[in-house]
Amino acid sequence: MHFISTGQGSTVILIHGLFGNSDNLKTLGRTLEVNHRVIRVDVPNHGLSAHWESMDYPTLAQAVIELMDRLSIPQAHLVGHSMGGKIAMAAALNYPERIQSVIAADIAPVSYQSRHDAVFAALDSIELSLVQNRAQALSQLLNAGIDEGTAQFLLKNLSRSDTGFQWKMNLTGLKTCYANLIGWYNDVAAPLQYTGASLFIRGGESDYVTSEHRQAILAQFPHVKAKTIEGTGHWLHAQKPNIFNRIVGDFIEKNDRN
Repeated sequence: MHFISTGQGSTVILIHGLFGNSDNLKTLGRTLEVNHRVIRVDVPNHGLSAHWESMDYPTLAQAVIELMDRLSIPQAHLVGHSMGGKIAMAAALNYPERIQSVIAADIAPVSYQSRHDAVFAALDSIELSLVQNRAQALSQLLNAGIDEGTAQFLLKNLSRSDTGFQWKMNLTGLKTCYANLIGWYNDVAAPLQYTGASLFIRGGESDYVTSEHRQAILAQFPHVKAKTIEGTGHWLHAQKPNIFNRIVGDFIEKNDRN
């Protein structure tokens, strides 16, 4: 996995969500790097990381551990938003001895219904060979029914070369693996458990983490703490970054064993 490392101290790995990249949690990284080594990753099929034909949470969790091994990091705190939160949870469940704490932002360890059909359709509708500038790509996304905030976020994946525009992300791979990414793998009858420190932060106006998910969360993360940031939706870390960053920083400091 491609990564950016800043700061010194105990390690915190920041993992972005679907269609994102290592810049998504950059503001949090700047806050944490004062006291910690912060590693912001590009998840496979995103940013500058390798394109995979298939991906699921066990293999993504393994990729996190392989990165830690490569960097000689014995343990780390993991912070992930949305899909990144599921990757962090999977790493904690499968490699608990390597994870000091896990923080999941607005996501639960459950399977979800499809939420991105319109986004995939809009991205597919863009004829990159005909795009001459970002404004044209933005216009096409807006015309496809994507709101401007989401469209601007998606266009962070657009890069330009001598041959024209192209997506940094592996759009074909993401579509192929989408069922795995909205799904979950832990057997509810006999689930893996992470008994270390865990924190779930939800947006007060988001429906990604609800009371219906409480049992599944407790079954897999029995020592979980929970926080709600009122006045935020799924993008809670961007909507109220100061509050989000403080909650994350305080939790990591409390559970830092280094």
